[in-house]
Amino acid sequence: MTLPSGQQRFNIFEVRFKNGRKHFYKNPDNLSITMGDIVAVEGAPGHDIGTVSLAGELVKVQMKKRKITEDHEDVKKIYRKASQRDIDIWQQARAKEEETQRRGREILGHLGLQMKLSDVEYQGDGNKATFYYTADSRVDFRQLIRDLAGAFSIRVEMKQVGARQEAARLGGVGSCGRELCCSTWLTDFRKVSTSAARYQQLSLNPLKLAGQCGKLKCCLNFELDTYLDALKTFPKQDLVLKTEKGAAVFVKMDIFKEHLWYTYKEERFKWFRLTLDQVQEIIALNKNNEKSASLEEYESEVEIAPKVDFEDVVGQDSLTRFDVPKTRSRKRNNRNKNKKKAVTSSGNTTQQKSNQRRNSSGKKPRNQEPKEHTNTPKGQVQKAKNPRKNNRKQTNNNSKNDNNSENK
Repeated sequence: MTLPSGQQRFNIFEVRFKNGRKHFYKNPDNLSITMGDIVAVEGAPGHDIGTVSLAGELVKVQMKKRKITEDHEDVKKIYRKASQRDIDIWQQARAKEEETQRRGREILGHLGLQMKLSDVEYQGDGNKATFYYTADSRVDFRQLIRDLAGAFSIRVEMKQVGARQEAARLGGVGSCGRELCCSTWLTDFRKVSTSAARYQQLSLNPLKLAGQCGKLKCCLNFELDTYLDALKTFPKQDLVLKTEKGAAVFVKMDIFKEHLWYTYKEERFKWFRLTLDQVQEIIALNKNNEKSASLEEYESEVEIAPKVDFEDVVGQDSLTRFDVPKTRSRKRNNRNKNKKKAVTSSGNTTQQKSNQRRNSSGKKPRNQEPKEHTNTPKGQVQKAKNPRKNNRKQTNNNSKNDNNSENK
């Protein structure tokens, strides 16, 4: 794509390697390279394989940010686009990194050096490997380099990294649920101190303020300027307010709501909420050697906005519905069920007893059909129409009598 007004395309590209390592490379042969291409670049010695991550005018912005000029010695050359053979050798070298790191840690343990081997990166041609390590003090690893070179038959380079650089290379997910800033977009690691947490009114809990690297989180500096601008209008925390009831000292504050809590020196069991305007009014009175009214009167004038709670508008359940066990309610339900069963069984027994009494008194049941009356003389017993017993014997005797009559 041609640029307007006859401008030429910027001829330096950003190439990305393992774990987000990036460098800038020139394109002296004017190869048609786009973002995402795999290229072979100049190594020390040999060549390395990487992926083009940035091209065009955006590379100028990144170089200016890192303070690298076009003629800098770190800006090396792009040899060619990677062939299939280059890619195969590169993938074979990457496959050996895990085993090399494991064996390297074993050699490190035998030598007893006070250092931690965090990562291994092979060069694209497979002739060189860089071992990244962390150590609290200076380490003499000359014997370690000899052992590693003899074990793997490659050129060995040792590179020490800090705790934050190690976390950036390994990557991970932070307490916020997102990928680590240092492994995605953060390139410069500024100094973070506990004063940044104090300005933001955070509790100095090292478990919450420390990141995966063991240092203070870099995100403590992100909103620090906003807090500092907001704190310019607030009074100093060591300032004592003089009231008619006594001297009051500072307890805590809510910066963005502009609320401050004070308590009396002699009665520290109760805190009083004041607005920033009220505190400044009290300070102005104290400068004129006047005492202000009590904190109770000022607190009664503070209007607190009603807190908006979660409303179940869509029909969603509460997020904490599974936190409390429901064993007691189940037992109560079982007890209620047992009571209902006992009541129904007692009702059934009473109904059966009432039916038996009605039958014994001579009353006819409603669903029973009336009996047929036949005119039979007295002293004779009425024969049943359909006898229930000995049906089979009667049928057999009838059949025998019929056969005998036929034979006669």
